[in-house]
Amino acid sequence: MRSLFYFLLSWPIKMLVRCKILPDNPQESLELENDKSVFYITRHQSASDLLTLQMTCKKLNLPDPLQVVEINGKQFNRCLCLDKPSSVLPWRKVGDTLAIEQGQALLKHHQENLEEDAKLVPVNIMWGRAPHKEKANVGTVIADQESPSWFRKFWIVLFSGRDTLVRYSKAVSFREMVEQHGSDEVAAHKLIRIARFHFHRQTIAATGPRLLGRQQKFTALFANPSIKRVIADEAKAKGLSEDEVKKQALGMMNEIAADYRDSTIRLGQRILKWLWNRLYDDIEVKHGDRLRELSQAGHEIIYVPCHRSHMDYLLLTYVIYQQGLATPRIAAGINLDFWPAGPIFRRAGAFFIRRSFKGNRLYSTIFREYLGLLFSRGYPVKYYTEGGRSRTGRLLQPKTGMLAMTIQSMLKGIDRPLTLVPVYIGYEHVMEVASYHKELKGSSKQKESAFGIVKAIRKLRNYGNGYVNFGEPININEFLNNQVPDWKQSIDPIDPPKPSWMTPAVNSMANDVMREINKAVALNSVTLTALVLLTSERHAMTREELVEHLNFFLDVQRNAPYSEEMSIPEEDGEALVEQVIKLNKVDIKDDKLGQILSLDENASLEMGYYRNNIIHAFMLPSLLCRLLKSYEKSTTEDLVANLSTLVNLFKAELFLWQDKQEITAQVEGLLALFAEQNLVKQSKAGYWSIIDEHEQGYKLTLLASCVSETVQRYAIVMKLIGQLQPVSRSTLESDATALASRMSTLHNINAPEFIDKKAQSAIINALREHEFIYSDDNGSFVATASFADLDQLIRDLTDDDVLQSILHS
Repeated sequence: MRSLFYFLLSWPIKMLVRCKILPDNPQESLELENDKSVFYITRHQSASDLLTLQMTCKKLNLPDPLQVVEINGKQFNRCLCLDKPSSVLPWRKVGDTLAIEQGQALLKHHQENLEEDAKLVPVNIMWGRAPHKEKANVGTVIADQESPSWFRKFWIVLFSGRDTLVRYSKAVSFREMVEQHGSDEVAAHKLIRIARFHFHRQTIAATGPRLLGRQQKFTALFANPSIKRVIADEAKAKGLSEDEVKKQALGMMNEIAADYRDSTIRLGQRILKWLWNRLYDDIEVKHGDRLRELSQAGHEIIYVPCHRSHMDYLLLTYVIYQQGLATPRIAAGINLDFWPAGPIFRRAGAFFIRRSFKGNRLYSTIFREYLGLLFSRGYPVKYYTEGGRSRTGRLLQPKTGMLAMTIQSMLKGIDRPLTLVPVYIGYEHVMEVASYHKELKGSSKQKESAFGIVKAIRKLRNYGNGYVNFGEPININEFLNNQVPDWKQSIDPIDPPKPSWMTPAVNSMANDVMREINKAVALNSVTLTALVLLTSERHAMTREELVEHLNFFLDVQRNAPYSEEMSIPEEDGEALVEQVIKLNKVDIKDDKLGQILSLDENASLEMGYYRNNIIHAFMLPSLLCRLLKSYEKSTTEDLVANLSTLVNLFKAELFLWQDKQEITAQVEGLLALFAEQNLVKQSKAGYWSIIDEHEQGYKLTLLASCVSETVQRYAIVMKLIGQLQPVSRSTLESDATALASRMSTLHNINAPEFIDKKAQSAIINALREHEFIYSDDNGSFVATASFADLDQLIRDLTDDDVLQSILHS
């Protein structure tokens, strides 16, 4: 009868249920040996759950969960269920399942048969992703999932079946359970208790904590002691009544607060899935398993991505949802709060932030406490430390306000670990690139509007691939334990102070975040092609040359990667060229000898943006090639010493991460690659030199050119310091920018960051931080004793024609 019931029910289940299975390749992570060794454990002894499990197992070629397994003459149910469905009649009690008895029987069997080692696979089946609400409504009562009756399960399957998440977890070994905990009833109870807690954590990670309505948030904020105090102070200072100030505060809360709706997320992910299929060939995601592990461990996740495009908001939220996790509350600029985008973003979890809090104590307090409320309630959060979208393609210097408020929230005594997850987001095409160049040339930034959305939609086309790489998480608790061992002494649940260690700790954390973002860089066809063509003469190459150089650049990263976190294309140079041509990123000219691929002036400006996405990853290899070209003979120790000086100097601007040990390892890997390809040789005395610059050395020449503009900017600043010292910051920055502008004209350097005043300032800061210059009593910069050696090194690495122009200007 049960088999007939399951057979009849399987048809509507097939029609009504659509599953998202996690992880993407569970077979690999489960490492199962044979059918008999596989058992499953689920939350509910429900026919719809078991049939859904059966459907996904069939899709994954895993054993049927409804089968009975016979081992050594004993029969075992393949699936253990924790809870029976509750009764439709509230006064009728439902008994326990046989999970404990089944678990104990399997443990005893392993105790008696030492050669057996069955695996237990936890499978969490979640119908829909709606979070529980603080106040129940009709929908919550009907579709309650704690232990639903058949009547409630009917509505759950009907309304949420097409949004079902099936998550397979790492298999548990019965052999290890027996060896560690025995095989008695206590061990069986422990097994079931662990499984129950495991499923609870997973469910919270997927749906998020209980949902507070906007009005409930406002009530909580008005009850906050800090906000009460600032309202009273504002009323007294401005001669207003507290009710009038409260009205202002309520207006600010309405301006800030999200209005999260699960229905918006569900509809949005369907629309975005359709949109991504039209816009992108693929969305590549790396290290998504880190997010699930953090959520499973009870961490409060704070996503900190780089900011390339308005697409970032949508893409990252979509990817997080597809990873089976609750979507974050997103800090968005107030410029995006326009109709109709603002209300939609707000319902998708966006809360809005003004560009400046300066002089508005009431607003800054409300925003800080709103952020603290999100953390204390356990909501995942996403904010951008760059503050805005990068117009150059490089990471911007971080703005530390949100990180400071995050730590201030911790000083109120949040009891769960807060963890920052740096995220690298990359594209083969960024739709705003053209407007970025207009802004860099002096055009005013266009205000976001509904008309702008319509205009952008009309321009939508194939954008190639998108990339979302989750970097190494930074546990804020552990970070503070290392940086400020006594930080917990500053905890105050009511009014935490701003301790003296706050600013340096926040600055250090911000730089760590940016370095981790850059470590997770994703190389792709457009960024690599941009890097190669923009360093070539006249920005043109034959197709064969371009393929050869792309393969060489790929070899460099595959043999001595910038970091283990990065993504490197699996394709070869020929496939990358085909992708770039498909995206219409290069001009193609055919002649009798083949194809020539080139960039015109406008394309060069656009491709400069993509080159800057990855330039940091090739900084060390490029500097190494430049040293090999500048000095005929160098030992490995000489190369490492010079590279350590240069990398440390460039770190602040490009957020490089390598220390001397890592530099040594990468140099050795690169030299081994160059030697294998007959580009360099090492003498018996240990000196490295280029074999033949005309035969194969042009590969090293092109790679060395990647760092040309950075070296030239340092040469400009250092020449002025040597010539004008003591020199004030304002004069140095102004003269450096003017000289850079001249070099840009003389040598056809069209990178916007080359003549950017902020870029010159970053160089000055790096020279001062590493004590190559210092400020005298008048605040002017003067060179230190070590300045001359660095100046000579930079001159040796600068192209002769550019150096002569700099020295004679």
